[in-house]
Amino acid sequence: MDSKPWHRHYDYNVPTSIRYPRIPAQEVLQIPAGSNPDKPATNFYGTEITFWELRLMVLRMANAMARLGVKKGERVGLHLPNCPQFIIAYYACLSLGAIVVNMNPLYTAEELKLIIETTGMTTLVTFDMVLPFVRGVCKEVDLPRVIVTKVTDFIDGMGVSTAKDLDLEEGWLHFSTILDESTDTRVPKVDITPSDPALIQFTGGTTGIPKGAVLTHANLVAATFQVALWGSPTIPLTPIERRSVLAVLPFFHVYGNIVAMNWAMFSCATLILVPRFDIDELMGLLANFKEITFFPAVPTMITALVNHPKATEIDLAKKLGLLNSGGAPMPVELIDQVRDMGIFFSEGYGLSESTSLGIANPVMGLKKEGSIGIPFPDNDVRLVDIDEGKEDVKPGEPGEVIMKGPLIMKEYWDNPEETANQLRDGWLYTGDIGKIDEDGYFYIVDRKKDMIIAGGYNIYPREIDEVLYQHPKVQDAVAVGVPDEYRGETVKAYVVLKQGEKATEKEIIEFCREKLAAYKAPKIVEFRDSLPKSAVGKILRKVLREEEVKKRKKD
Repeated sequence: MDSKPWHRHYDYNVPTSIRYPRIPAQEVLQIPAGSNPDKPATNFYGTEITFWELRLMVLRMANAMARLGVKKGERVGLHLPNCPQFIIAYYACLSLGAIVVNMNPLYTAEELKLIIETTGMTTLVTFDMVLPFVRGVCKEVDLPRVIVTKVTDFIDGMGVSTAKDLDLEEGWLHFSTILDESTDTRVPKVDITPSDPALIQFTGGTTGIPKGAVLTHANLVAATFQVALWGSPTIPLTPIERRSVLAVLPFFHVYGNIVAMNWAMFSCATLILVPRFDIDELMGLLANFKEITFFPAVPTMITALVNHPKATEIDLAKKLGLLNSGGAPMPVELIDQVRDMGIFFSEGYGLSESTSLGIANPVMGLKKEGSIGIPFPDNDVRLVDIDEGKEDVKPGEPGEVIMKGPLIMKEYWDNPEETANQLRDGWLYTGDIGKIDEDGYFYIVDRKKDMIIAGGYNIYPREIDEVLYQHPKVQDAVAVGVPDEYRGETVKAYVVLKQGEKATEKEIIEFCREKLAAYKAPKIVEFRDSLPKSAVGKILRKVLREEEVKKRKKD
């Protein structure tokens, strides 16, 4: 059997292998700055920054950070929503050989503290709306440098804040001030090799302790080239001056980072920056643009968009060039709806550990119902027996998805045990169970781990379990992903209270929300006298999920 039967299904101009330039990841910005310097790189609520201006801001910020003492190999936390400040800080850090640590602005104080301590972070770039959290955390951890911006500082007409306005702690720095005071636009003389770490991307751990996937400069470059060339059947047909990408996916997530931000640099596309997903705001924003070349999204966003009452009024179908879906399976009804609207789309699969990419449907070519598609160029994928993880399974039989190639992470940060567990002979063991057909198309059947995917976010139930057990009235508890029409899945908690105790659903949810980011907290709580357990006393999450699925089918 052909070891890569999927190659014959590649679109007409997608290469089966790519010669990647041996450059550090930040040099991807040189592509648009050199070829289209005066084109807008970003559009943030109508305020534009050209690629040339962006390049100079990145270099000024890099040199300012170097003067502050940021050195190669140091970890710099980016704790920001999508805004020009994120892009400037991201490429500035990479220019110094520093390692970017992506941080979700929704993290609680406990989660922030854990990531700062795990990575030994020396610098945090954060923003006005989360300062109460950050102040609390900084009292408990040693963080030499804190740089703060106000999100609206980069919107014309909104004025620029000062350190005094933001009431910054003594010694904290103001983003716009250090950028304005730096005039040095020379490229920092730092020796960066492709195998150097560029990014630590946290992914939930089954033990409740998140794992930081270490992605190298080579990983980021390979992913950027792969995703850009995968879209080449249609994207180059739109002239560069009209090319844009709707950046709603957060850049702190590996999917938004690669498929929106880095893709835009390679493709010379204007990033239309959206700091948060609010469907009515988004429809208002879309009305201002004649066309959007590329919109990477998750099924939740796509559903909200195509079913919005204003979709017809703003001629949405004609406006969107290429739609990409990831993060969770796209329902068949939604695929049909997008196809009927006449929008090109591709659905894909990847992990933080594989720099967001891995397997996707061709943009133009054959798509199969329920399939995640075929492997990207240079990405080797196998299905191996679930127990041993060694022997390849036959087509049609379920096996664990394992991947190897230039996308695969270097390691987990400071976690040799988990690294050895997931990476064997260069193969990444994904923990996902899939099947392959005779054409080399892959299908995800189940998840080895009990991960919940809600609205495109990966949620690890064990982490929620641990918080539920911290409640003084709770005796037994388990979190389960249950089907949800809008979010794909939602979090439901099953709780057994201690003898004689009483509690309400609201009380349990509020308790969880204090300790977990909002998207992880349970949305539904069911109180029970007991929970199904195995012979060794392990709560059977799967049984509860199956009960819920059956119940919903009856309804």
